[in-house]
Amino acid sequence: MIKMIATDLDGTLLSSVGEVSEQNAQAIKAAQKAGIEVVIATGRSYYSAYRPINKAGLKCPIICLNGANIYTVDAQMTRSIKMGKAVTQKILHTVKEENAYFELYTNKGVYSMDRSNFMDVLVNIMLSAHPEATEEEIEKRAEQRFQEENFIFTKDFQTVINNDEVDIYKALAFSLEADGLERIKAPFLKSDDVTVTSSGFDNAEFNHPDAQKGIALTLLAEDRNLELSEVMAIGDNYNDLSMLEIVGRSVAMGNAEAGVKKSCHYTTTSNDQDGVAKAIKEILK
Repeated sequence: MIKMIATDLDGTLLSSVGEVSEQNAQAIKAAQKAGIEVVIATGRSYYSAYRPINKAGLKCPIICLNGANIYTVDAQMTRSIKMGKAVTQKILHTVKEENAYFELYTNKGVYSMDRSNFMDVLVNIMLSAHPEATEEEIEKRAEQRFQEENFIFTKDFQTVINNDEVDIYKALAFSLEADGLERIKAPFLKSDDVTVTSSGFDNAEFNHPDAQKGIALTLLAEDRNLELSEVMAIGDNYNDLSMLEIVGRSVAMGNAEAGVKKSCHYTTTSNDQDGVAKAIKEILK
């Protein structure tokens, strides 16, 4: 019997315009009413994850930044796993060599390159992912992401990394060149002090090895005296695998990467077809 559900946000619970559909929200509320705890597990920062959840009238614990932080329903942080400064410097150096776009997720906010560069990169990435969309729609969605995170624009990441008051939880590199992304990831794939995942075809995400959705979800389940066999997880990309591979019931979205679908027990419909709601209704029958 499923007693806890963990769901990813982007590409999973959220539609392609970044919102929780009414069907998904009602299904989550029905699960909660049935005594099933619903947990958000995302690569986003806490406030970026909280906004669409709160807008949909939902209250859930949030695993964010791929497991680096865990927040209670009352916004209390109960877990904080920082990246090492040295490995972050190595990542920055590698990203610079590839001339890729870079972000640092920290306790002070998200540090990014200048806004014009941010918008140009994001629009190009979204146009590649959604060629059927108009440029106006893409620009609106890109602007929405700018509003979702607390961005701090900088040209000096080195100073940010060296600042003792800045705790770094995640580094993110964007590139439309697959070979470039592979070159960025390669030096760190066998590293003991960083783990490399991805939340999309265009990015590489770096966290401390203990900052994984699966580890954070395990800790939450243990805190509730639940077995992982009593947990269902829903996701669409490779940063979801650490939780999808350990739970009793794993569900891939219809829009999930092929490798993710292969690793899951079930596949539901896409994030624009209320796939999360359908997956929840299956266990509520």
